Amino acid sequence: MRSPLLHLRLTAVCLGSLLLATGAWAQATRFVQQDGRHALMVDGKPFLMLGAQTHNSSSYPRALDKVWAAVADLQANTVEVPIAWEQVEPIEGRFDFSFLDTLLRQARERQLKVVLLWFGTWKNTSPQYSPAWVKFDNRRFPRMVDEAGKDSYCLSPFGEETLKADRRAFTALMAHLKKIDAQQRTVLMVQVQNEVGTFGLARDFGRAAQAAFEQPVPAAVLARKKPVAKASGSWREVYGDYADEYFHAWAIASYIEEMAKAGRAVYDLPMYVNNALRDPLEQPPKPWKKDFASGGPTYDVIDIYKAAAPSIDIVGPDIYHVESAKVDAHLKLFKRPDNALFVPELGNASPYARYLYKILGQGAIGVAPFGVDYFDYANYPLGAKTNDKATLEPFAKVYAAFRPMQRQWAQWAFEGRTHGVAEPDDHADQFVTMKGWKAHVTFGQWQFGEREWPGNQKEKPAHAGTPAGGVAIAQLGDDEFLLVGQLARVRIEELQDSGRALIDHVEEGRYDAKGQWVTERRWNGDQTDWGLNFTANPRVIKVKMGRYR
Repeated sequence: MRSPLLHLRLTAVCLGSLLLATGAWAQATRFVQQDGRHALMVDGKPFLMLGAQTHNSSSYPRALDKVWAAVADLQANTVEVPIAWEQVEPIEGRFDFSFLDTLLRQARERQLKVVLLWFGTWKNTSPQYSPAWVKFDNRRFPRMVDEAGKDSYCLSPFGEETLKADRRAFTALMAHLKKIDAQQRTVLMVQVQNEVGTFGLARDFGRAAQAAFEQPVPAAVLARKKPVAKASGSWREVYGDYADEYFHAWAIASYIEEMAKAGRAVYDLPMYVNNALRDPLEQPPKPWKKDFASGGPTYDVIDIYKAAAPSIDIVGPDIYHVESAKVDAHLKLFKRPDNALFVPELGNASPYARYLYKILGQGAIGVAPFGVDYFDYANYPLGAKTNDKATLEPFAKVYAAFRPMQRQWAQWAFEGRTHGVAEPDDHADQFVTMKGWKAHVTFGQWQFGEREWPGNQKEKPAHAGTPAGGVAIAQLGDDEFLLVGQLARVRIEELQDSGRALIDHVEEGRYDAKGQWVTERRWNGDQTDWGLNFTANPRVIKVKMGRYR
């Protein structure tokens, strides 16, 4: 006879299986890694985050109407929204998560995923989003001090009471999130703090900080961050002129780890940190000279963050450098076998739109233009001068091309099949090497004929002077490719030229809701004789190559 306890367990297992099968209980969101590639698994499959980050002050119920309209116009599938400490705990010990409840309810109504941005101890390095009872009580919640003992604007990572209070609020947030979202899994990830570090001061020189600075560098840091001087010893002895910045990075990362570890113990969601970037073209990186936020997770201290904050999955670059050489460098520096490429903030001025092809083509799990809502505010010169539907259109066109196939693209990226290029500032040709084939991408041409032709030399197309082109490619099989792009010409050629390769066929189309390819028309004749030409309106095409015998 079956025992009542066994019957109860079997019933629970069957019920859990039924919930998963019917989608009533979503699978846990998690990161997976394979051969140095990464995927964000949502409901058991790779997910491509076509994100939109709101302005800082749009995290209130009455502001959401202006958020949803802009997110819809952008064609985004995920919205990144701040949750401020001052908002959820205005009075110490009393928590108010009503905005979070409203946010998730309205996001679900629109079938959107959410990323929460915790603005706590540090938001853009400052305590501006901490509650009044924190930021005005310097004795209990101390600020950093300089070498002369003068207070900085920035809260100290060695403030024990600060960490205790922020961690308590953050874990309360995660507990409430588990209560309201563990079944539906609307929230994909959580950002812990925002663009941390300190401007104008290399590190904290307070008593507790100085005592830690004089201690031996932790073994976990030494194992990942190569010493500059001695193999072991104090921070100064090991890292010389870099010691202040590296120590400050370790201190902040250790603080963040305490929060992330506690939050994930309550509700285990992926977590990440973002950062205001230093110049990526300064190689090798020089010691801090008040030219960036010391202690933030810039590319040169990713290893320190990985050592001190193992509960953080990703260090992500907030890209507001529009120069193509700098964007290329940022992507190379942050895409690592131990760090998934994710761009949590991207400038929303039109020149940035072309970089979506490069970012997504290089296997990013997601990207989010910043300032996506119709609040009457624009963050020029970091972003666009305007904030309306026309501002979003260059990005929306790209998202609209990717969104129907976001699951497929995420899977191809995880398998290492995708590539991406963006038109550089000098309009130079770009080349992509693939298995057995290469793609030659050019810009600023008419769709018919060659650019060397006298007629084409007399007059260039209107877009030729403005870098706006981009192409992303997925190699679906040995001789089969999917391309999505704009304002570019692509020729697919053999890596080893046999003189026998040619196009079998080209199909323009889309993926339907069931993930099936739907052909709209075939390209041939003029549409293929001069390469595969993409206009200002992004298109998705499948290309089959072949060789005759």
